[in-house]
Amino acid sequence: MTTATAPTINDLVAVPAGEGDHYHFLNHLATVKVGAGDSATGMNATEFTAPRGFGPPLHVHSEEDELLYVIEGDIRLDVGDDSVMAHTGTMVSLPHGIPHVFQVESTTARFITVTSGREASPSFDRFVGALGTPTDLAVLPEPVEIDPGHVAQVCAQHGIEVLGPPPAPLD
Repeated sequence: MTTATAPTINDLVAVPAGEGDHYHFLNHLATVKVGAGDSATGMNATEFTAPRGFGPPLHVHSEEDELLYVIEGDIRLDVGDDSVMAHTGTMVSLPHGIPHVFQVESTTARFITVTSGREASPSFDRFVGALGTPTDLAVLPEPVEIDPGHVAQVCAQHGIEVLGPPPAPLD
């Protein structure tokens, strides 16, 4: 018989502001604050800084539920058949299996996503590492051309299905 071990104070994870593993990721900055292996809970937490107009392709997570919390800025989210404008301080729940897309509508936005998987080890932090470029500088990268085919391939390897393009560019 296997007995689960309860988390202890030794499992505490505290990551100060500005710290974490930084990646230039799809023309914005992603900082993995807590990866799947860092926490007794198996949750991931990633902080993003993104410029106006940024938005991922329409996609769906097969295994991971996601919470998105807007630290500062304005983000429009389309979740299933619903749309919401998420301003500073807004939290949005993005359950697995529900297609979603979002777009930064303010000059920049900072937001945190927390993911928790249905399987033993969620892979959102590994997804960020696979698609991003590690950097020591916690700054927005210079924009580069993004290969949508490569993005879809890496997404598929991490339980994310790309269903459509990113939102149309803002005026």
